[in-house]
Amino acid sequence: MLRKGKAMASGDIAQITEALAKTHVGEVELSYKGQGLKLDNAESVKEMVQEIEQYQGLRSLRLEGNTLGVEAARAIAKSLEAKRELEQCHWSDMFTGRLRSEIPPALISLGNALMTSGARLTHLDLSDNAFGPDGVKGIESLLKSSACYTLRELRLNNCGMGIGGGMVLASALTECHKQSSAAGSPLRLKVFIAGRNRLENDGATALAKAFKLLGSLEEVHMPQNGINHPGITALASAIKHNPNLQVLNLNDNTFTKRGSTAMAEAIRHLQCLKVINFGDCLVRSEGAIAIAAALREGLPFLRELNLSFGEICEAAAVVVAKAVQSKADLEKLDLNGNCFGEDGCEALRDVMESMNMEDLLGSLSDDEGEPEEEDDDDGEEDEDEEEREDEEDAEENGVNGTKYVIEDKEEHHCSSELWSFLISPSAEKLISLGAKRIRLIEQQVDVSDASKASEVFLKISSVYKDEPEVKQAIFESTDALLRKAFSNSHSQSYNFISSLMVNLGLLKCEDKKIKRVTVLPGHLFALEHAAAQQFFPADQADVLETFVSRNGKVFESCCNARDALKTTLVKRTTA
Repeated sequence: MLRKGKAMASGDIAQITEALAKTHVGEVELSYKGQGLKLDNAESVKEMVQEIEQYQGLRSLRLEGNTLGVEAARAIAKSLEAKRELEQCHWSDMFTGRLRSEIPPALISLGNALMTSGARLTHLDLSDNAFGPDGVKGIESLLKSSACYTLRELRLNNCGMGIGGGMVLASALTECHKQSSAAGSPLRLKVFIAGRNRLENDGATALAKAFKLLGSLEEVHMPQNGINHPGITALASAIKHNPNLQVLNLNDNTFTKRGSTAMAEAIRHLQCLKVINFGDCLVRSEGAIAIAAALREGLPFLRELNLSFGEICEAAAVVVAKAVQSKADLEKLDLNGNCFGEDGCEALRDVMESMNMEDLLGSLSDDEGEPEEEDDDDGEEDEDEEEREDEEDAEENGVNGTKYVIEDKEEHHCSSELWSFLISPSAEKLISLGAKRIRLIEQQVDVSDASKASEVFLKISSVYKDEPEVKQAIFESTDALLRKAFSNSHSQSYNFISSLMVNLGLLKCEDKKIKRVTVLPGHLFALEHAAAQQFFPADQADVLETFVSRNGKVFESCCNARDALKTTLVKRTTA
C-alpha cells in the first residue's frame, strides 16, 4: 500500500508540475515574435490557440513577424475572448504577403474579441502593417471602445494610413476620450507613433485636434508624413496643451519659416521636453533663430536637439549653439548637413569648444557648403505666401506696414501726419511731429508683426542726418519702437531681430517678395544707439553681433557706422 501511495503521489506531482508550467507563474507575456509563421487557417493556429487558452493571467501577446490570414485571425480572436487581463498587443508586421482586403476583417475579428473579453489595453502596436485607410477603419470600433479607455501607447508606424486614415484615427481617439471621460476615467494616451503614413496637412491637422483634447502626450513621433507649414502649425498649437511632452520627433517633414516659428512658440511652453528631432525639416536660418529663442527661454531638461539638413547658415547655427549653453543635461546637438562651409564648420566647433561642449556636437561630415544664390524651387511656398499677403492687405487699414487706431479727430489728424511720414520719409516731417511722435509710434505701430515693425524702424532711421535735432528725433523714435518691440515675449523679440536682419541683408529669407533695403548709415547708427540702452536685450545683441561679425561685407558702404555698431554690440554681450 505504501508503494502504491507513493506511485499515486508521483502521478499527482507530475500533473501539478504540468499545470504549473501552463500557468507561466511569474510571467505575463506569450510571444511568437519573429517566427516567420504563415498562418492561413484555423488548423495552422491550432497549437497557438491552445497555448493562449491555457495561459493563465496573460497580459501581453506578441504576434509580430508572422503573417495572419482572415481565418487564422478569427481562430486566434476566439481564444482571446476570455483573456480579460490582456493589456499589451504587440501586433506589428503581422500581414506580410497578405492582400490589403484581408487585413480589415482580420483586425475587426481581433478587435471584437478584445472588446468581448472586457480587456483594458495599455499598449497597442500595429506598426509596419501597410493596411491603409481601410485598416484604420478595421480598428476604429476597438479604439472607440472601453478596451482602449486605458490606452497609454499607440504605435501605428508605417501603416500607409494616408489623409483619410489619419482623419478616421483622429475621430476615434476623440470619441474614446469623450466616452472615457463620461465614464469617469479620461483617456490618458502617453505615446503616439505614426511615422511614414502620408498623413499630410489634413491628416496632421485632424490629429492635432485630438492631441489638444488629450493633453496627456509624453512622446509624439510623426516623421516622414509629407506635412508642411499648415499641418506643422496645427500640431504646434496642439502640443502646447500637452505640458508633459518629453519627445517630439517630426523628422523629414517641411517646416519652412512659418512652421518653424509656430513650433518654436509652442516648444517654449514645454518645460519637460527632452528630445527634439526637427532634422530634414527645412527649418532654415530664420526658423533656427526662432527655435534658439525658445531654447533661451525654457526647455531646461533638453538632452538632444536635431536640426540637421535644414538649410541653416553658419551664423544661425552659432546662435543655436549659444542657446544650448545652459542645458546641463544636453547629450547631443546635431547640425549636420546644413550650409556652413569648411570655415563655418570650424567656427561652429570653436564656439562649442569655448563653452566646453565640443563633445556634444555631432558630425558635420555631410555639410552642404556655404549657401549659394537663391533659387526658385519654392514656387508653391511663394504662391501660398502671396495668397496670405493679399488677404492681409485687404484686411489692413494702413500704409507701408503700419496699422492705425483712430479714436478721435485729434488722433485722426496725428495719424495722417504719421501716415504722411511713412509714405514719404523726411527729417522735416519727423521733426514736425514734435513730442507726440513717440506716443504715435507706441500706440499705432503693431510690433506683434515683426516684419512691419522692422520696416517702420528702417523708414525712421533712413532720414538720419548728422544734425543734433534730427539725430535726437530719430533716436527717440527708434528707441520708443524697439523698447515696445522688446517688451513682448522672448520669441517676439527674436522675430523682430530676425526680420530686421533680413531687411538689412544679413539673413537670407525664403520669401522672395521681401527685398533687402539699401543699407544707410542711419540704419546702423540708430541700431547702435538702441543697442547701448538697457531695454535692448543682451541675448538679442549677441544674435545681431554674430551675424554682423560674419557678414560685415554687407555694410561695406557704411564702414564707420558698422564698426560703431559692432563695438557697442560686443560691449553689450560681454557686460
